[in-house]
Amino acid sequence: MSSATGVPQQPPPERADDETEPLLGRPGDASQKPAASVAQNLILGTGVIAEAGAILLVASVWAAVFLHQPLILFSVHPLAQSFGLLALVQSILIVQPTVTAEQKKVGQKLHAGLNLVALASFIVGVVSIEYNKISSGGAHFKSTHAYIGIVASVWQILQYVVGFTMYGVPQLYGGEAKAKAIWKYHRMSGYGLLLLYMAAVASATQTDYNNNVLGLKLWAMIVIVLLIVVGIFPRIKKQKLGL
Repeated sequence: MSSATGVPQQPPPERADDETEPLLGRPGDASQKPAASVAQNLILGTGVIAEAGAILLVASVWAAVFLHQPLILFSVHPLAQSFGLLALVQSILIVQPTVTAEQKKVGQKLHAGLNLVALASFIVGVVSIEYNKISSGGAHFKSTHAYIGIVASVWQILQYVVGFTMYGVPQLYGGEAKAKAIWKYHRMSGYGLLLLYMAAVASATQTDYNNNVLGLKLWAMIVIVLLIVVGIFPRIKKQKLGL
């Protein structure tokens, strides 16, 4: 492109703030400060809203399970799944605000570790319910929640394997540069998985176990889901998604 004087015009330089600009809010609103502890990432900006939602989810589910005795094998499922979601939310909140190379390195390690905890918890929850159904001769996949849950479980495993290998074994993707180039797709997939898990939370209120035992209300779970989504999604950095 040339100006009226015939002198070629250079494209405007990329602002330093571009990498810290979230989907909602001002640049830097959800960015880790240079000397700040990584733990502060959990409540930075709107993160405190998501944190409140995740804690409310665990508190609601665990209270409902332990207040409705006796505990049975099936009880492990809601306990494990809600704890897994808590760990999953932490893994997202901890890595979102990272900006510098050192911050990203620490954030990625914590993100991977927390995701491993979440995955292990989800596996425990799935195994417990499947063993319960097999031993009791119960029907499999009789609810919307069950179908959402199995899709989310498979997605979670694939998400973790891809994320771990991109970070730990980038040679599988043709080298570190090529692995980094597809990080944005991993992030997009992760946010999509979170939304699917939120649908699983809401649909769980329509299962026989909840209706007959726990008594968790759909409206309450929707409020919790909204808190988590409203707390996480505005902090998404445009640059990290290639926008």
